[in-house]
Amino acid sequence: MSEATNEPSESPGNPSRIRRCASDFIFGRKIGEGSFSAVYLAKDIHTRKEWAVKVCEKRQIIRERKQDYVKREREALNRMSGVPGFLKLFCTFQDSTKLFFVVKYAPNGTLLQLMDKVKQLDQISIRFYAAQILLAIEEMHAKNIIHRDLKPENILLDEDFHVLIGDFGSARIEDNKVQKEAQRSDLDNQGGPSRRGSFVGTAQYVSPEILRGKGSSESSDLWSFGCILYQMMSGIPPFQGANDYLIFQKINNMEISFPENFNSDAENLIRKLLVQDPLERIGINDVERYKSIRSHTFFEGVDFSTIRAISAPVSLALPAVEQKSFSADMKPGLDPEQVARLLEQDLFGTKEQGNASNVP
Repeated sequence: MSEATNEPSESPGNPSRIRRCASDFIFGRKIGEGSFSAVYLAKDIHTRKEWAVKVCEKRQIIRERKQDYVKREREALNRMSGVPGFLKLFCTFQDSTKLFFVVKYAPNGTLLQLMDKVKQLDQISIRFYAAQILLAIEEMHAKNIIHRDLKPENILLDEDFHVLIGDFGSARIEDNKVQKEAQRSDLDNQGGPSRRGSFVGTAQYVSPEILRGKGSSESSDLWSFGCILYQMMSGIPPFQGANDYLIFQKINNMEISFPENFNSDAENLIRKLLVQDPLERIGINDVERYKSIRSHTFFEGVDFSTIRAISAPVSLALPAVEQKSFSADMKPGLDPEQVARLLEQDLFGTKEQGNASNVP
């Protein structure tokens, strides 16, 4: 990434590039973190607009061999920026020790946090979020991006409690027919291990073909979608175990059960999504992408053409979101003084606990 790299500006269609550096932002509380990064709520001193800024340590990226992860993240965010249902990338830049991703701030956390707050989503809310997630998957796949780590923690909620997909570090980006044909060939050959495949994703949501080293495809995201739908319905993922190995065993053996009161239409759709053979999952062979999923009885009455324009059914049921503020004595930038202030916030527990929203 070159110095002060620029990405899409605040005004859609504006060809001018945004020039920013760390001193253009006041960094507030930490709202997320990863193995080599931290995410802060930050305010642009020029526009006063709040953003989420992911700060990646170059030394840790190199130490953990995450260079490709960062490149995929940036490419996918660039490609999906401005598309409804995805985090908007404002700009990227770097200094001598850090990389910075400036993305839209999702003030209402994640889908997982929403489920924790309301304990049990009602059927209207589940259909609403399932429809928005499915539309986002369609958009992503239409732009040749396979997410490979879809889960409730990576589904963010904007100011209207609408879905924003984030965290593209594990994504696979395919841009030509040869790559796609090779991908499908891998899935056709399920007999032995493939050196092309490697494990990515999160245990509870990873598909069998990825576990078996057969590579990933658009169908892998549909498997994850089935797991997310199950969790929205029941409150827990469909495959659970004391450790990843036991979870993988249950996935490979298709050890899944449905509670007695589980919605029958949802169960039918989930059973068609959670199929061992990725080429047999519902939607994967549709001429019109995922038409068979959208027309499933579970989505009866859902208007996919307007689902992102209507109000979220859960927003009024939740307490008002606390307005984030920045004190007057905060200075812009990430010089040693500001870094010390942020570290002090962490040590004394003033960061936004449990809010992994905006880890892009």
